[in-house]
Amino acid sequence: MSTQAQLAAPSQKWLDEFRKLRNIGIMAHIDAGKTTVTERILFITGKTHKMGEVHEGTATMDFLEDERERGITIMSAATTCEWREHRMNLIDTPGHVDFTAEVERSLRVLDGAIAVFDGVNGVEAQSETVWRQAARYIVPRICFINKLDRVGANFDKAVASVRGRLGANAVPVQLPIGLESEFRGVVDLLANKAYYFSGDPDKQSSEEGPIPEHMADDIAMAQEALREAAAECDEALLERFVEGEAISSDEIRAALRKGTIACRVFPVLCGSALKKKGIRMLLDAVLDYLPSPLDIPPARGKDPDDESKVIERPTHPGAPATLLAFKTVADQNGDLTFLRVYSGTIQSGDTLVNPRTRKTERLGRLIRMHANKREQIEEATAGDIVAAIGIKNSVTGDTLCDQRSPVALESMKFPETVISCSIAPASGQDRDKLSEVLARLMREDPTFRAQTDQQTGELVISGMGELHLDIITTRIQRDFKVKIVIGRPEVAYKQTFKKTKDVEGRHVKQSGGSGQFGVVRMKIGPSETEGLDYVDNVVGGSVPRQFISSVQKGIKQSMEHGLKLGYPFVNVRAELYDGQSHDVDSSDMAFIQAGALAFRLAAEGNVTLLEPMMKLEVQVPEEYIGDVVGDLGQRRANISEIEMGGNIRTIKGTVPIAEMFQYVTTLRSMTQGRASYSMEPTGYTNVPDSLAQKIMEDRLAKLAAQK
Repeated sequence: MSTQAQLAAPSQKWLDEFRKLRNIGIMAHIDAGKTTVTERILFITGKTHKMGEVHEGTATMDFLEDERERGITIMSAATTCEWREHRMNLIDTPGHVDFTAEVERSLRVLDGAIAVFDGVNGVEAQSETVWRQAARYIVPRICFINKLDRVGANFDKAVASVRGRLGANAVPVQLPIGLESEFRGVVDLLANKAYYFSGDPDKQSSEEGPIPEHMADDIAMAQEALREAAAECDEALLERFVEGEAISSDEIRAALRKGTIACRVFPVLCGSALKKKGIRMLLDAVLDYLPSPLDIPPARGKDPDDESKVIERPTHPGAPATLLAFKTVADQNGDLTFLRVYSGTIQSGDTLVNPRTRKTERLGRLIRMHANKREQIEEATAGDIVAAIGIKNSVTGDTLCDQRSPVALESMKFPETVISCSIAPASGQDRDKLSEVLARLMREDPTFRAQTDQQTGELVISGMGELHLDIITTRIQRDFKVKIVIGRPEVAYKQTFKKTKDVEGRHVKQSGGSGQFGVVRMKIGPSETEGLDYVDNVVGGSVPRQFISSVQKGIKQSMEHGLKLGYPFVNVRAELYDGQSHDVDSSDMAFIQAGALAFRLAAEGNVTLLEPMMKLEVQVPEEYIGDVVGDLGQRRANISEIEMGGNIRTIKGTVPIAEMFQYVTTLRSMTQGRASYSMEPTGYTNVPDSLAQKIMEDRLAKLAAQK
């Protein structure tokens, strides 16, 4: 492992500043209250002087017109605020699965996160998704059980769901005093004090009061669990805990901080963001438990010229500059690129290199963001999150670094699109403008695709769901003023093989002049490998070494093209075991064609269709459960369980996305608007043969009509 050379110690002023910095995000299931929590934080810290409300369309962080109209967060928004002489870079992320890329790229660059959970529903479907995303990037988290003033709120059940469904060591540092309409305050388990919220919703402060006598046993048990969790994070404390010695609250807090940063413990707080209850204590917990940039390990990357070589970049202003581009916003005045500075110091006008493209990028203006407002700054150093104007050839996930000391940081992985629709400009004069707009939107959103269908000639856009494509098409027409004609949504089907076939691909053209000669004998069929499992078992040189990769290229092109139907192939194993060549007429192109022909022969009468499946959760009042379950059965849903929680039933299972178009309208009409649902992609599965035949026939008919 390559490590950074010894660097001069940074100044005490820099150390003091960055010890008091927190790069955090707010993450949760849709409607758990993320944006409301963020709005309260901005108001309480003095960043805003008027509190925005999601339900009124006035949330500061939901600044897009679509966000305000729909009452949801679509694009992650960044801001900076201060609390107790600490600076916080704060990112509010979406909760809807269609915009999961926004969560993914935010968590990749954050040092810590607040996971918000609904006090009534506990862990929900998208809660699991964002928790897994945070775990993948080893992001320390604290939990906030929100909405404890709602009917059906249950703090203990919510904490149990965090432990059970997420497998997290959730440790309450507070207990609520009362629930639902009786939610009046919290008990701070470390301070062993009770704090009561004001009945005036305009007051955010709380006052100390007597600890309720009826809570004595619960408090004692929770404090013991807290001491045990802290002791397990610190060997010295563990020995004292086992011996029964007293441990101070400061020692417990320090051990919990250590355990939180190591992702071994997840402190739990509670409140009601809408009523401004518990937000000040949540801010205190961010400072107490979540890491500063100096508390996290050095960034690790690879040498662009030797991927086996690992390079570390410490959080140090004097180290070579290393940045990760984690978000791009297309802007008429130049793309705005969001950057996490992992090491070094950057200034406006600096030139850095992108190891992926091997091209240099010049940083234009450096900006600190507050939602859609901008504050120009002169420089940024290790630990900062900023935006820059002027970066032209770098996209989400790219590293920018010192030209003299290149390194490529780990990028991000985004899920595949599951739904598509065709679009066309309403008039010929909009054609060029539409192409330009789509290119900009693809730079912004890694889960959005636009391409021409090779079979039909249509322009097809693809995304993560109906809402995603609805937002995209609305933006094209309203924000970019391009009128378009929108086709019906279509499922992003895939193909694979039913069984393995032994085939010969023979591409031979020898009729005078320069000929073409390539023959391959292959076994092609299904595989457990997601893409192409290509196996070279040629012996004796029957296929010359220089043409082995040509055959693979022909197979790959056929997989991507999708043959007759145009749906891409996945999970394919192709074994090349024999063939023939010609001293004069064999060429790279001849063996590409031979490989493609072998693939077509293997596919004849041997294809099965795959469809995207969604993990589904429907929350429905008990009186409508029969109608909803019956309807889901007709949609080919596989229901795995139905959970009970008061008058609400939670239906869990999987369902093909093809059956869920416009489901929100049906669900609302069946339940008088009282049910809700969420979905997230969970992979692909075989389409039933009878249905697959109809889908294929419809697809071929459409292709024939296009010709």
